Amino acid sequence: MAAVDEYMDKADIEARRKALQVFRERFKEIFEQIKRGENPTIMLPKRTLANTIYDEKRKLLLLGPEKLRRSFFDLHESKKFMQTLLMARIIYEALERDEYPTIRDLYYRGKHTIVYREPGGRRHEENTWDEQRESDAVIRDIEVFTGLLREEMLILSKEKGKVVGNMRIRSGNDIIDLSKMGHGAYAIEPTPDLIEFIDVDAEYVLVVEKDAVFQQLHRIGFWKKHKAILITSAGQPDRATRRFVRRLNEELGLPVYILTDADPYGWYIYSVFKIGSITLSYESERLATPKARFIGVSMTDIFGYGKKKPYLTEQERRNYIIKAKDADIKRAYELRNYRWFQTKKWQIEIDIFLNKKAKLEIEAMTSKGLRFLADKYLPEKIETEDWIE
Repeated sequence: MAAVDEYMDKADIEARRKALQVFRERFKEIFEQIKRGENPTIMLPKRTLANTIYDEKRKLLLLGPEKLRRSFFDLHESKKFMQTLLMARIIYEALERDEYPTIRDLYYRGKHTIVYREPGGRRHEENTWDEQRESDAVIRDIEVFTGLLREEMLILSKEKGKVVGNMRIRSGNDIIDLSKMGHGAYAIEPTPDLIEFIDVDAEYVLVVEKDAVFQQLHRIGFWKKHKAILITSAGQPDRATRRFVRRLNEELGLPVYILTDADPYGWYIYSVFKIGSITLSYESERLATPKARFIGVSMTDIFGYGKKKPYLTEQERRNYIIKAKDADIKRAYELRNYRWFQTKKWQIEIDIFLNKKAKLEIEAMTSKGLRFLADKYLPEKIETEDWIE
């Protein structure tokens, strides 16, 4: 172990120590229940849509007060109880052994068949879990029970988000200059809380849904000219990207602007950054950025509204607009019913979309010229505060 420790960085060592301590404290009660001859039981907040609430004051999706009682001697809950303890043991052992398992690793480490017989001798087989979605759900239960993000348990996932800008960070034992990434960018690591911000020279954060548009803006030096930290979520954001953005806003005080396609799926990506997701509502306080602003592309950018003039001409609209599909329209109606989309500005956006049945990709703005997007559209919207909150 001494040889291994020589190459391990201090942040990882401290994260392991904290996680192991939390595991011991949280699961000790189950051990005590067994010693007392009681029915071993875990109490968890319900991770259901019905128990998810939108906190108007804090602008976050949060878990409600309802609890789930998971007991070993409850026939309806015993399998889930055993799955939870099995996964907890696997994670605990990985922490002790200085390992970095992925969620796929954890699925395979716990996947096996239990063979048992009835009193009459009939043989039965039961799998611990059949599909990864089962083991993933158990990991989420453990997150809720322990109050730890899986990233804080040093469970790794595929890197997705990327960032570039005039900023230096410490990752592990290395200092990385995000302004010297060449034509590439820094892949946001799956344990973003272990990143230390050393210094930053930027006025705001721009999160771009599309990786291709991110690359274009990076190549022409948008972040240098406009003093921005440029990030892409490459579609639906992963947890690490959301946490990284939250930290830039919360710890460094940088305003956050989100640029997506003008369609219900792009708007939902914005809402995931801003208020959280139903699936991970139990961690919205650490993953969501309530002060994030939607900078576009908006329907009013395309068609105009009131005194606001559109950024596209009639000919450009005919060339660039894509007809909305039934799934897009269905999604728009769903968004309109969410309380966080029931503001005046968002209702206008959704109503225009449903009336026009049209959507637009960010790339349409680059078709007017990449410099139009970089030097007119984005700076102008930020300067005039033409965003939606």
